[in-house]
Amino acid sequence: MGVQHLRHRRRPQDPPAKPADPTFPASRLVFADEFNGAASSKPDSSKWTLDPGTGQNGEQEYYTNGDNAAMDGQGHLVMTARKETVGGRDYTSHRMNTGGKFTFQYGRVEARVKVPKGQGFWPAFWMMGADFLSGRPWPYNGEVDIMEVLGKDTTTTYATLHAPMYNGGGGYGQSLKTVDLSADFHTWAAEWDSKGIRFFLDNTQVFYASKETTENTKGAWVYDHPFYLILNLAVGGDWPGAVDATTPFPSQMLVDYVRVYQ
Repeated sequence: MGVQHLRHRRRPQDPPAKPADPTFPASRLVFADEFNGAASSKPDSSKWTLDPGTGQNGEQEYYTNGDNAAMDGQGHLVMTARKETVGGRDYTSHRMNTGGKFTFQYGRVEARVKVPKGQGFWPAFWMMGADFLSGRPWPYNGEVDIMEVLGKDTTTTYATLHAPMYNGGGGYGQSLKTVDLSADFHTWAAEWDSKGIRFFLDNTQVFYASKETTENTKGAWVYDHPFYLILNLAVGGDWPGAVDATTPFPSQMLVDYVRVYQ
C-alpha cells in the first residue's frame, strides 16, 4: 500500500491535531475582560454565560440570573454573596462561565481577584473541559481549579486537577500558605501546554502537574482538549463548611480582570 494512500486513511476516531505549545511567558492576548463597564452594568454577554441555579458539593447558595454581579465603575466586577431567600435557599451569589463563547487549548490564563473573608465563603476561578457542555460527564471532561480559597482561612490558596482516577477530595493538587489574600488583589494564573500545567499565585509557583508524572502516579491526563473558564463565589459546602453567625453578609469577590495569552 503506497504512502499516498496511507496519508488519506485518517480514521474518524483519531483525535484532532494538537495545537502547538505556547512559549511562556505567552504574550498574544486571545481573551480579555477588564471589567471597565459603567457602575451597575452587567457582565458582557458576548463573553460570559450566566449560570443560575443551585450549586453542587452541598453549597448553600442560589446563583441568581445576574442580580449578584455588576461593575463598580472603577474597573472591577463585583460578585456579591447575600443573606436572602431565593430558589429555596437562604443565600444568593453569582456564577458565570465562558462556555459556548470562548474555549481554548493551551496558554497562560490569569485573573486578578480580591477574595472575601468569612466562614463558608468559597471563591473560585477554574476551567472545565468544554465537552462537558455536549454531554461528557464530569470528571471525564477534566477540571482545572486555578484558584480556590476558603473564607475561613484566607492565607491559603489551592490548585487542583480532577479526572476519573483522581477527583473530589482525592483531586491532584497542592496548596500554598501565604499572606491574607482577602486584604488586597492577587493574580492567579495557570500556564498550560501538552507537557503539563503550572499554577501560580502572583509570581510564586503553587503547583506543577506534569503530564508524565500525573500519568505515572495518578491516572489519565484528560487536559489535551479545549476548556472554558468559570468564576463563582460559593456559600457553604462540603469543603468550606456551613456559614455561621460570624459570616459577614453581604460580602464580595472583586475581579479586576481575566486574560488568556497564547
